[in-house]
Amino acid sequence: MGCLVTVTMENGNITDIRDFVCKKGKEYAQDEVTNPTRMVTAVLAVEGCFEPLSVKTQRFIPKEKIFDCLKEIYSSKVKLPVSIGDVIIADVCGTGVDVVATKHLS
Repeated sequence: MGCLVTVTMENGNITDIRDFVCKKGKEYAQDEVTNPTRMVTAVLAVEGCFEPLSVKTQRFIPKEKIFDCLKEIYSSKVKLPVSIGDVIIADVCGTGVDVVATKHLS
């Protein structure tokens, strides 16, 4: 589903949230205006392998850290073998979130 939620703010604080269809929509809108986060996905080269490795953050990270996170991912060196769930980067950009492999390469 989806809904067009209206959030009213005053002096940096939420004063009203309306037009949401469900509780989850209200929570999403509140989080989006106060602390936007995103899951980051990417692919990177693996030494000795023609197939790229897909990776993702294990959890959402602050939206303002996306480009720093991608920069760190793309500068990483990965060697075979790699299994699903292997930590490629621990604590990416000081977020406390790991970047993990999403597929197996051998």
